[in-house]
Amino acid sequence: MDTLFPFIFFIVFFIIITVFILSFAQGIRTWNKNNHSPLLTVPAKVVAKRSHTSHSHNTHDNMPHSSSSTSYYVTFEFESGDRLELHVASNEYGYLVEGDMGKLTFQGTRYKNFERIK
Repeated sequence: MDTLFPFIFFIVFFIIITVFILSFAQGIRTWNKNNHSPLLTVPAKVVAKRSHTSHSHNTHDNMPHSSSSTSYYVTFEFESGDRLELHVASNEYGYLVEGDMGKLTFQGTRYKNFERIK
């Protein structure tokens, strides 16, 4: 048991560090790809909206603490029938309504703006 524990500890530590590094690398890769993508403005329609709320619970000094955060997503459909779901800010999420037609401005997977056609 004395020789097995350090080995298992090292493996678990290695897996955790590897997952952290791979997640960080994926974030950098997405950021870089978005920066090198063209800024596009195209006609689009808002076809769906969704939100995702995550909760966190912990204890500090024997006092329970909880927090939550909500991410907002809107799916746009282009004239070609293709769809793209983009993460949007909460104020934009409230402004957009399913069925809205307008001009979507985005860069890669980054939402920039949606100008409704009146």
